[in-house]
Amino acid sequence: MGSLLEDIPTEFSEELFDTICSTGNIVIERIVSQGHASPKGFWHDQDKNEFVLVVKGSAGLKIENKDDIVVLKPGDYFNIGAHVKHRVEWTDSMCETIWLAVHY
Repeated sequence: MGSLLEDIPTEFSEELFDTICSTGNIVIERIVSQGHASPKGFWHDQDKNEFVLVVKGSAGLKIENKDDIVVLKPGDYFNIGAHVKHRVEWTDSMCETIWLAVHY
């Protein structure tokens, strides 16, 4: 048992990644961001699908070859297919953005 909203340091320079549970095919993790974004020119290109849910805060995702930025706020989720290139354009700088990510 645990809470996605607890045990978060008051200050952190890098995004925090905590694996909640995993099996051979699925990894569930909590990601905590605050003003973090993908490095300029960097694109995630993952072998697995990724389902993300924003629990707290907000974020903007950029999907390669799409004009709009997908804005996520608390309760919003997005499914990213395997090998769909994407990047985090921004996360809220005023509070933590807490993500629940499921890699499958």
